[in-house]
Amino acid sequence: MIDVAEVIEIHHTLLHEFGGLSGIRDEGLLKSALERPFSGFGDIEFYATPEEKRAAVLESIVVNHPFLDGNKRTGYVLMRLLLMQYGKDIKANQSEKYEFMISVASSTIDYQGIVSWIKEHTK
Repeated sequence: MIDVAEVIEIHHTLLHEFGGLSGIRDEGLLKSALERPFSGFGDIEFYATPEEKRAAVLESIVVNHPFLDGNKRTGYVLMRLLLMQYGKDIKANQSEKYEFMISVASSTIDYQGIVSWIKEHTK
């Protein structure tokens, strides 16, 4: 599980560094986004691989907008930090990352597309 307080601190740090409006728009959506990657039924995990878990948290943060501002930045950083826990990271240039995040935010890429992008760009 991802700690809500740590995510709020990450979000605050990103806003301090890059600017934006501080605040949580919907704490329930934030908690739900952080719980989603670890959801399941019995012994069955809905998101079994690191890439699936990261795609779930990224999509939930970016699409559901739990923060007033900085949702894309926070979602992207969470995805990378969680991949790094598995010794993995994203290998893409700035343009590819930007296009990917805009696609997620505009819902022109679905969950399976997010998983595929992460797998294709993970080293």
